[in-house]
Amino acid sequence: MGDNNGHGTHTLSTAGGTFVANVSLFVHGNGTAKGGSPHARVATYKVCWPECYDADILVAFDAAIADGVHVLSVSLGGALVDYFKDGLAIGSFHAVKNGIKVVCSTGNSDPTAGSVTNVAPWIFTVAASTMDREFPAYVSFGNTSIKGLSLSSASLAEGKYPIIRSTDAQADNSTQDDA
Repeated sequence: MGDNNGHGTHTLSTAGGTFVANVSLFVHGNGTAKGGSPHARVATYKVCWPECYDADILVAFDAAIADGVHVLSVSLGGALVDYFKDGLAIGSFHAVKNGIKVVCSTGNSDPTAGSVTNVAPWIFTVAASTMDREFPAYVSFGNTSIKGLSLSSASLAEGKYPIIRSTDAQADNSTQDDA
């Protein structure tokens, strides 16, 4: 089964990707890459071929229930329809009834009325967002400068700063576990 546009492979490796040594982004930041839970046992179910049909989605939910999956991360969404007509809502309901946590994306549509999908109350729905402003920070590595973005508008005086561990920069009112 092919993943022709790479989305499923990308999201699966983000969640459960194993350790990969000597990884860099355009020759910067060489190190080891891993997913959020690199030791997790993962299963993948292909539901979208040229189209994403409810029948294929329901078969995948049935397979996940039979396989004893604990968490389903579902990165797909269609038009907003009534729960009883939505294969993803129906399949996720049966998964939740069988003790499976179901996490779905809201889709990547524009922010207009009805553009958020997978809103059944038994689904843990997550969304991406955009901001209309930037708080850039520039990191210099030798002769190369890389622009990074942050939600913080704080600025440091221009100069050289050491790279440190987050635990060495904890706030006065926090613990090392919080850092």
